[in-house]
Amino acid sequence: MVESNYDILGIVEGTTEKDIRDAFRRLALQFHSDRGGENEQFIKIKQAYDDLKIGKKYPDTDIEKIKNSRVYSDESEEDVRRKNQILGQELSKEMKTAEEWVTALNQSNSTDRRLFGSKTLGEIELERKASGALSIKGNFMAGSLTYDGPIIMQGSITSPSWTQEFKTNIHLTKGDFKFINPLENKYKIENGAKIIVDNGNAVVGNIYGRKYRVEDKEGRVGIFQIQEHRTSISAPNGKIIAEDIVNTVSLFADTIIVLNVEQDSILSAREILFYGGKLTFDCIIKLKVNGSIRFFENFSIQGLSGDAIIELENGKKIRLFDLKTKKIRDLSDEFISNRENYSKDATLVGNGFIITYDMLDNLSKKQETKQKTNWSSRFGFSKN
Repeated sequence: MVESNYDILGIVEGTTEKDIRDAFRRLALQFHSDRGGENEQFIKIKQAYDDLKIGKKYPDTDIEKIKNSRVYSDESEEDVRRKNQILGQELSKEMKTAEEWVTALNQSNSTDRRLFGSKTLGEIELERKASGALSIKGNFMAGSLTYDGPIIMQGSITSPSWTQEFKTNIHLTKGDFKFINPLENKYKIENGAKIIVDNGNAVVGNIYGRKYRVEDKEGRVGIFQIQEHRTSISAPNGKIIAEDIVNTVSLFADTIIVLNVEQDSILSAREILFYGGKLTFDCIIKLKVNGSIRFFENFSIQGLSGDAIIELENGKKIRLFDLKTKKIRDLSDEFISNRENYSKDATLVGNGFIITYDMLDNLSKKQETKQKTNWSSRFGFSKN
């Protein structure tokens, strides 16, 4: 049973204003911290008194407190975490309802549109179209959604960083996942969200993870933990097409097409195409058997760190430096047949040159040199 403001002050409903005031003063004297009382109980009593002065019978629920609250600099981390926990829980409930709703529409092959969430939590509009595609308008902030069809997204995707329980997890069992003009609209995926596209492509914009340092709770200098929220997108049978990949991100697909890759990001695919000029030292490229990598930067490859690692499926690891310094003309004959088409200084990295898995696996293999003809064989003489 919910405790009313009358219950908190120990009075009955219908009590006069004077009796309400007297009850508050009596309890305030008892629980005020200056008199050795509990500060939390005093705050509760004071709030009940303020509520009754404006005719409010019950105190705010946790959701109402969040709705009416403002963020103050002196708010404790525990308070922030508690509020976010409530928000995450409510959003997850809404997305569970949304998933059941779209599943029913899919099963009956019906179309409909509906808002989920609230003005407090943030509203998101879902619409199942006649084509079977699910349109999502609004920011997806927490909870799971599985859909048996393509999704068209107009909004950003994030995930709560305070709990594992309500993490954002979007799963398509078939069809493509696509953002509508992500760069123009500044849509992004961030903060540990997870998207899985079983049998389709993922066409997105910028993707960000999050990694930060948590200082020691006891205040010990130099003692800290690294908290990581890795954003993950998987399209094992399709393509991932993205822009900038930044700070603790993992991509897994058959083909990955990206611009720039930075800060502890991992790409795993059979075919990887880089169109930008930035790849930082702490990134890893995992290449599958029979795969290839292409770097299309044709102006300067200085921003592609030589310390970035390419890891083959057989476990072999190669520094990008080895590719940036390897001349195309020095490749073994089995990997290049038209070496005369490349300048003497052209390296494997840049201008879209196709670097194959087998080429990387045999990178140390040198071009066979033709044996020079000596004077004795030229005239048919034998050394014997």
